[in-house]
Amino acid sequence: MTGVLDTVNQRTQLVGQNRLELLTFRLMGRQRYGINVFKVKEVLQCPKLTSMPNLNPLVKGIAHIRGQTISVIDLSLAIGGRPTTDIEKCFVVISEFNRTIQGFLVSSVERIINMHWESILPPPDGAGKANYLTAVTNIDNELVEILDVEKILAEIAPVDESMDSTIGEEIAQAQAEKEVVRRILIADDSTVARKQVQRAIESIGFEVVAAKDGKEAYRLLQEMAAKGKISDQISLVISDIEMPEMDGYTLTAEIRRNPDLKDLYVILHSSLSGVFNQAMVERVGANSFIAKFNPDELGNAVKTALTV
Repeated sequence: MTGVLDTVNQRTQLVGQNRLELLTFRLMGRQRYGINVFKVKEVLQCPKLTSMPNLNPLVKGIAHIRGQTISVIDLSLAIGGRPTTDIEKCFVVISEFNRTIQGFLVSSVERIINMHWESILPPPDGAGKANYLTAVTNIDNELVEILDVEKILAEIAPVDESMDSTIGEEIAQAQAEKEVVRRILIADDSTVARKQVQRAIESIGFEVVAAKDGKEAYRLLQEMAAKGKISDQISLVISDIEMPEMDGYTLTAEIRRNPDLKDLYVILHSSLSGVFNQAMVERVGANSFIAKFNPDELGNAVKTALTV
């Protein structure tokens, strides 16, 4: 187990185009789950947890780790399962995404698996809207569920989705001056994240075309291009990076390779952050990158796209 933890800590700094490294773990049962290693800062044996008044019921306690105070979320309970027991035998996955750091309490940690995004598939249609999955995959003939940790975090600590009204006014002025199409395509596999972006974009007067992953987004763009000039139908694309079947990097690269789509303005909008994102943004030809989720930053990125 120590080897697995050491590997996680070393490899969270790596990046591979159109591939991901999945950390697999189990909760209170036999089902196997996964999380992208790039969201993981560290994995450690569960430390002593401190209970505090008025904590969210899904938060098992507070841990003091490397000079930081971190909330530890009972991941099994958060997705509707049984509360985690035998905490002293459990592990905490310290994660960083959406500009926050938190710990997820898990029963056991297994290993890291390097996979191609094409092997990561959307949840089955019968999973329902209440599930906590962004994707599924098959490893060693066993179904692995990739959890929508953004949805879990949003339920525990909702974010302010309102946008500064002056940004909307400035965008309206830019639209009037350039007569841009009031329509934007967004792609995100997280239902919560997709709705957050959609509400923010609609609040500044745009229609939204929504796709649940890069493959669906590219298909929609191809269908639009077949009908006529793409710039007459949408003004830009806002895409997540981590998505099943086709990630945001690959989507951007495909857009740049397609003569009918190559001039589209593309904003990559991800829960991940760091230097490697900026490097990949330049490599695939995206116009900009912003970290989730700040509605004002998103609005300003749209304003920039409309004024270039």
